[in-house]
This record gives sequence, structure tokens and C-alpha cells, in this order.
Amino acid sequence: MPIEIRRTLLWKQKTFIEGWKSVDTPTQLMASMAIIKNPWFGRGHVENMRPEIQAHGPVIGKLLTEMLLDETGDLLEGCGKASVVGMGGEIEHAQAMTHTLHFGNQFREAIGAKSYLAFSNTRGAANCAITIPLMDKHDAGRRSHYQTIQTSVVDAPADDEILIALGASIGGHPNHRIGDRYQDLKDLGRDLDNPAGV
Repeated sequence: MPIEIRRTLLWKQKTFIEGWKSVDTPTQLMASMAIIKNPWFGRGHVENMRPEIQAHGPVIGKLLTEMLLDETGDLLEGCGKASVVGMGGEIEHAQAMTHTLHFGNQFREAIGAKSYLAFSNTRGAANCAITIPLMDKHDAGRRSHYQTIQTSVVDAPADDEILIALGASIGGHPNHRIGDRYQDLKDLGRDLDNPAGV
């Protein structure tokens, strides 16, 4: 059965002042979102979810990726993903749509990402909080690009829907000054392969 998309949305933010100080180069956050009909809604416990994952993941991944790249071009630096299933679904439905290479690789391959996509998945009613964590597309230890997009959609997700999102940044966190994990490792005498020293 083809995927049923009710709406797509594009969210954008540009920051000029942060922490009482002007930002030398304004940073930008963006999110592309799709509200889809939950393909498992009303079916009870579905043991094999792979047919819908394989059919819908690439379609949604490509759509949301193209929406972001239309805005960022090759300037995109940070990335992440999120999904929210309506109250008539289960959390596994939200995770199924984003925790699959059929979805995520559409984005990663398009931007040449080396990092995994930071993520959040939850269940909620319409207008619930949507949280999209971001990190550098190549370097998971680069704290300057640890950022979070927070938004909501007033009428989504409905009980029988899933809201799926990709997030992106141009630039890092405004006025970043907490260093990175590599300096912490050096300070602690640890190495990258064993940061906890166990």
C-alpha cells in the first residue's frame, strides 16, 4: 500500500544574538517534517514490520532530504532525526520509520555524512513537543555542533499518524565555548577507543 502523506512542513531559525553577544556569522537551524498515516494503526500487534519499513522508509527519507538540501545546498554541517507517533500507535511505530537504513541512508549519502544520525522517538498527542538533536555530520565529538531543534505542529500527530523529521544546521551552536571531547580525553589521560577508561 502506498504511503499516505497528509502534509509536509519546513521549519527555519536564524540566530543573531546568543548569550548577550552578537554572533559573528548567524547560525541556522532547519527541519523538514512529514505527517503520514501510520501503516500499522488499528492492526494490533504486528510482528513483521519490514514490508512497510522497506516500502515507506526510502520515500520519506528522500522527500525530507530533498526539502532540506533545497534550503542548505552543500552548506549543511549538522544533522539529526526524530519521529513522534500518535496516541493510537506504539513507540515501535515511530522508531520503525527512522531507525532503518532505508530511511537514514537517503540523508547520509546525500550529505556524505560519516556520523550516525542523532535521534529522538516518542509518542504524543497533537501539538506535543518535537525534539530533534543534531551533531556534526562527520565528527560525533565536535561539541560545537551539539544542538537541539524544538518545535511542535498544532494538529499533528493525530492518533493514526506518525510525524517524521530530519534536522540540519549551518554553523554550530552560537558563541560555542565549551571545547570538545578530544580535549577532555587528553585532560583525563584517556583515548578515543576507551573514553571511560574501563
